[in-house]
Amino acid sequence: MWYVMIALDVPDSGSKRQVARPAHRARLQVLHEAGRLLLAGPFPAIDAEDPGPAGFDGSLIVAEFENHEAARAWTDADPYVEAGVYQEVQVRPFCKVLP
Repeated sequence: MWYVMIALDVPDSGSKRQVARPAHRARLQVLHEAGRLLLAGPFPAIDAEDPGPAGFDGSLIVAEFENHEAARAWTDADPYVEAGVYQEVQVRPFCKVLP
């Protein structure tokens, strides 16, 4: 089943994001190569694709897992969680309808 991970950053998370980003992206790449990643990306802190110094203030990941517990365990082990980037992470089941 698909699960959506909605994460909101702690204030001023930019430097923590930069340090943990390579490991975070590597884990996403593993899901992608396994055909289990629907989409992933950050939330710009301002209304712009490239927020510049404003940076990002959260993330969205939609990926396939066996069950909610597996999705939560994967999320809890994310380098951004371990680095203290996220202040809150929701993991919810998701039904893909379109496209």
